[in-house]
Amino acid sequence: MHSASELKTYPKNNSVKDLEKDSEKDSGKSLGKDSEKDLEKDSGKSLGKDSEKDFEKDSGKSLEKHQEKDDDPHISLYQESLAVHRRLGGVLEVASKVSLETIHDLSVAYTPGVAEPCRKIIKDPELAYLYTLKKNTIAVVTDGSAVLGLGNIGPYAALPVMEGKAIIFKEFAGINAFPICLDTQETEEVIKAVKQLAPVFGGINLEDISAPRCFEIESRLREELDLPVMHDDQHGTAIVVFAGLLNALKIVDKKLNELHIVISGMGAAGVAIFRFLTRAGADPARILACDSKGLVYKGRKNGMNPVKEEIARLTNSEKMKGGLENALPGADLFIGVSVGGVVSEEMVRSMAKDAIVMAMANPVPEIMPDAAKRAGARIIATGRSDFPNQLNNCLSFPGVFKGALSTCARKITPEMEMAAAHALAGVVTLSELSEDYIIPDPLDRRVVPAVSKAVAGASLESCVARKSHEDQL
Repeated sequence: MHSASELKTYPKNNSVKDLEKDSEKDSGKSLGKDSEKDLEKDSGKSLGKDSEKDFEKDSGKSLEKHQEKDDDPHISLYQESLAVHRRLGGVLEVASKVSLETIHDLSVAYTPGVAEPCRKIIKDPELAYLYTLKKNTIAVVTDGSAVLGLGNIGPYAALPVMEGKAIIFKEFAGINAFPICLDTQETEEVIKAVKQLAPVFGGINLEDISAPRCFEIESRLREELDLPVMHDDQHGTAIVVFAGLLNALKIVDKKLNELHIVISGMGAAGVAIFRFLTRAGADPARILACDSKGLVYKGRKNGMNPVKEEIARLTNSEKMKGGLENALPGADLFIGVSVGGVVSEEMVRSMAKDAIVMAMANPVPEIMPDAAKRAGARIIATGRSDFPNQLNNCLSFPGVFKGALSTCARKITPEMEMAAAHALAGVVTLSELSEDYIIPDPLDRRVVPAVSKAVAGASLESCVARKSHEDQL
């Protein structure tokens, strides 16, 4: 168990200067989402003072730091977003499904009429799926410990991000979602709070919770709740990465189990990607994992935790040491969920022919696409919308939860996640597939129906779907 005392505290007064300090220490998540309790310890940064300086210079800057630079291309987006949130008072609202124009309307929607669905649910709590919003409602839960590139900013500052996540659920998948920002970073208290809130929701989307605490929190909730629970920073990212990889392998004509793979970043996303790849058939003996202390290997003492030790037992049998410069020669695939600027052109040149580079650190990738292309990479993907092949986890979580909710699933299983990845990859037709198009656009409306259908089918095959209650009306 990891207590809140092990985490840096978030600034109670929301000081911009304090946020900047946290940002410089804690940013660098994949897809904007892989910060850990201490990035210096747990992100995939290469060793060396130069890397540290580059990281502080280029990655995870706060809003004010961006605004200090007049030439920042994102400055207008920051200002526009601030204005929209100020004008609307946030981007999310709760809407009624019925009108209350008469006393009769009020009596049906509320007392005395509402007593009858209550009586039904008293006899069978499962009927909450039939008579309430539960069946189509998700909780987006965070403790504010690892938010985007801002780091440990706490529940108040995390709220705008969770609102944004909620409207993605609604706009893309028609799912009701509500932000739950918990004012605790005690592992046991987070678990307890989510369990106490569970009766309202049909599923729990965990968001922006720091590693390694996120692993225990998700694992415990999946075991103890009779609801689909998914930490999006882990599985949402892994689903999208694997979908992109499936299509990239069609182009380079390589097999998954023969790939030499390097993963930079051993936080939530990096660990989940490793597990997903090995479950799909990648050979762990051909995978090298790297964090800020360098290559992970069995017996390493510095910067380890139980999750990294698990990976060390399966990988790097030769106990190779050093950083990415030692890991990348001969590699077929680089997956970066770490920090910007840690991969050089020389490192990419040392990779195998037709190399695939997935550099997903935000806002600055591990290597910029043009540099990776110059160095000989065949296929390049990032987490950014201004480059081809954006690996954005909004391609996965709306469809995954829509599929799970459609069958009132009790769990999200590995089979459901794998089905989601294959369905997402299949959205890109063979006629569309190219080096610059291995993954659908985040706004592609084909994605959610395809993913949700596959996930629903897998939930039935996995025997985690509930039976319909229509016959109990």
